[in-house]
Amino acid sequence: MRLSTKGRYAVTAMMHLAIHDKYGPVTLAEISQCQGISLSYLEQLFAKLRKQGLVEGVRGPGGGYRLARSPEQVTVANIIGAVDERLDTTRCLGHENCQEGRRCLTHELWTDLSRQIFGFLEGITLAQFAERPAVCEVVRRQGNSRRRERIAEHFSTGSPL
Repeated sequence: MRLSTKGRYAVTAMMHLAIHDKYGPVTLAEISQCQGISLSYLEQLFAKLRKQGLVEGVRGPGGGYRLARSPEQVTVANIIGAVDERLDTTRCLGHENCQEGRRCLTHELWTDLSRQIFGFLEGITLAQFAERPAVCEVVRRQGNSRRRERIAEHFSTGSPL
């Protein structure tokens, strides 16, 4: 298994939505700025997440994206699977044809590992992960930096806080 930036960024973006869920839709531009993920990459990820029914778009002023299900109903495994990431550690994708068309010596080991990884990620919802103290600390830090930016903008342009 190789978890690429696609899976990591999708989970990060979905966490951002889950954390800000009670405040309404979130724009991809906000996620991009807060999480350091390119906007064009987010657009690609959100097309897949929307297709799998994990997010929904909200049009109009104040629009953006929101979770299509409650954070308690979305697991990390759901997200990774939605963006086409493999959670399989076998060379053969589980087809048992890794050594000249037959099962290799260590196939069972890698299959068991794949099950363990999937079970771990399937057992963590966005809501559960958002409650972790280390996650809460990052949210506070990111919130504080956004507030500082709004205050600075307010004082330089007179825009509303």
